Amino acid sequence: MSIGVPRYLIVGMAALFSTYHLILALYTIDVPRNPVPVFVAMALYAIATIISLLPVGPTRMPVWMAAFNFAIVVAITFLVSNELDFSDPGRVGYSSWYVAASGTLLTITSTRQRHTFAWLGIGFLVVQSAAVVGPGLFALGITGCVTWVAVSHVLSSALAKASKDAHRFALAEREATDWQAAQEAHVYERQFRLGQTSAMALSMLRTIQESGGDLTEEQRLECLHLEGAIRDEIRGRKLLNDAVREEVMNARRRGATVTLLDEGGIDDLSDDNLERVLNRLALAIHETTADKVIARTVPEGSDIAVTVVGLRTVDDDALALGQDSLEDDEVDLWLEIPRTV
Repeated sequence: MSIGVPRYLIVGMAALFSTYHLILALYTIDVPRNPVPVFVAMALYAIATIISLLPVGPTRMPVWMAAFNFAIVVAITFLVSNELDFSDPGRVGYSSWYVAASGTLLTITSTRQRHTFAWLGIGFLVVQSAAVVGPGLFALGITGCVTWVAVSHVLSSALAKASKDAHRFALAEREATDWQAAQEAHVYERQFRLGQTSAMALSMLRTIQESGGDLTEEQRLECLHLEGAIRDEIRGRKLLNDAVREEVMNARRRGATVTLLDEGGIDDLSDDNLERVLNRLALAIHETTADKVIARTVPEGSDIAVTVVGLRTVDDDALALGQDSLEDDEVDLWLEIPRTV
């Protein structure tokens, strides 16, 4: 966010003032002893003004340009003042256009946030005018130059501070919006998980309440299956749809161990591709008779969305003892579900 006066308005006003000074120089060209240095000063002033007002580059004036403007102020001051006769202040009049022109150029420099060079130029004008004219230096328009640069300094500094404050407030607003969105997402996620858990476990919870906790072996086993389903909602997340939930529960009820691991690899899938992947996963779980089924998402960047591994325990004694050793397992299912058809 940027706060400021439209650039074309400032450039237009500065161009008008600069042109006015050049017109004054031409109008009083017969006053200087030698007009050639005045024409050189006019050319230098026009070049510096055009460069300073060109609509290119950053708003803040480069250091070399500010130093160039300061050098131009020094040059045109000596070029013009050396050709004027300050012994008769009434005859000088508008021929001292270089003072107002220097003030305009230094005001442009200050407006473009190079205040040090602007004040150095003002200091030079004051010292040089005092040395040449003496106490009558204020008749040359020094007061107006100082006022212009001071007002420009104050306004540009205020606008720069306002712009920084607006940028900081915009960042704070975005951070607050992101925080609010994150909080809303957490609330939605909690509500969704609670809804899923209630839908799955409500019937069994009522059974537990009605029986006073005295459950049959089948009911206790069903509680374990429900606990696994609730765990799937946390670890499986996007690997679940109604078809997958049903097939996973059926596999557990026949004695298989099913593990679903969603590590964020399918978050970028479209709804159609995601539904296709999940339906293929449900079909794979339905068709396999493996004792252990592991479905895991593949990180983004791969052509594969989900890998499904089904393991069959060869040693029945190890299975009966509840041992979980992969050395006694053989692969019954190996499936890679692609991200796209």
